Amino acid sequence: MHACRAQRCQFPAQHHQLASTTMALTRRTATAARKRSPGVARAASLTATAALLVAACGGGSGDGGGPQEAAPAPSESTTSTAAAPASTTTAPATAAAPATTAPASTTSTTAATTTTTTTTSTTTTTTAPPPTTTTVAVPQPEASTVAGLIALERPLVIAHAAGDQDYPHSTLYAYTQSAAAGSDILELDVMLTADGALIVQHDDTVDRTTEASGPVNELTLAEIKALDNAHWFVAGFWGDQTRPAEDYVFRGVRTGAVEPPEGFGPDDFRVATFREVAERFPDHVLDVEIKLQRGPDGQEDLATGIAGAEVLAAEIADLGREDSVIVACFNDEVLELFNEFAPSVATTPGEAALLGWFTGGSALDDRISVVQVPFTYQGIPVVTADTVARVHDEGREVWVWLSGTDVVETREFYAELFALGVDGVIAGRPAEAMAALADIGG
Repeated sequence: MHACRAQRCQFPAQHHQLASTTMALTRRTATAARKRSPGVARAASLTATAALLVAACGGGSGDGGGPQEAAPAPSESTTSTAAAPASTTTAPATAAAPATTAPASTTSTTAATTTTTTTTSTTTTTTAPPPTTTTVAVPQPEASTVAGLIALERPLVIAHAAGDQDYPHSTLYAYTQSAAAGSDILELDVMLTADGALIVQHDDTVDRTTEASGPVNELTLAEIKALDNAHWFVAGFWGDQTRPAEDYVFRGVRTGAVEPPEGFGPDDFRVATFREVAERFPDHVLDVEIKLQRGPDGQEDLATGIAGAEVLAAEIADLGREDSVIVACFNDEVLELFNEFAPSVATTPGEAALLGWFTGGSALDDRISVVQVPFTYQGIPVVTADTVARVHDEGREVWVWLSGTDVVETREFYAELFALGVDGVIAGRPAEAMAALADIGG
């Protein structure tokens, strides 16, 4: 399942063909589409005020790289994973696909394999970690659909990037820990690899979390899965690469050089696919942001977002997760197309749509049940009692994310947000958010 070839067996072939075809076609038409689309035209002219109203969870806590005080939280669906080859390269250019063995039971295993990876200046040979089996109990969430969670009529805890202030960003280890802490929803970002696989990844390069560097859309799934996604993790300091080596407590678990935490294995510290997260946590609602990747000119490439939206819609349908996924994206045009691809899947407003609503110039789509907004922007409050009341008056929920702020995420801070009346907090420290929820009797 974890080599590129084996991964394609997990995804229907037509989805890979769909992704590659879409990427090719949409790249040729992206410029024209931007000119035709009022949504994109609006987005291009947004002022700093618009940035206050970003309606996606994309930045999320800690994404700005600023320090946050945090402490690891405790750890309990029964899960199984298979090992993938490790690598210690920088900017991998090519990698041989590792051989895999057919699963003998519900747990997949991968034989240890020697992989040679070549960069422009050096050739490095590494050995994969041994096969692993991961089994960790996770409690059943109180509700397993978007509608079911809203019907609870209590604040929700949404684990941003699996709780990136306490655990390695977007790893299966982190998602398991956040689910074990009681998170209602798991938040994740998705984008496509060079070979069309939909992975859980925030940045459009692998530079900030792994030992390698390079754009995601220039690396294959096999190359990306070989990397250590906890290489640069330090609790509370997302992407900080300036600290002493001993501070990176999970570095080497992926490669087998360091013993994994009890109940986990090396695979839990690599980059995961969307399907892997969805299958490991079948009862948890997923809050998914579609990320756009940059093109050769350094600007966001609309085609990458459209292709990702199409593959995501197909994956959700394959998994039967239409009622347990909610989708966000900064780009309104990508969201509009996703709604065409998956009309029964819940979405939140894009940037331009929310700006129009906030300034009073336009109404939100009647189908929107959840609005996602940032807490502040450059110190200016966005989430106020008036904003919360307005959202509620329209019969919608308001979920808050914490990107680009100097907020230190603590139990007390989360309690203040809940007291303000917000319906969901996209938390970098979900265990602390759950404790705050318990404090108010939620």
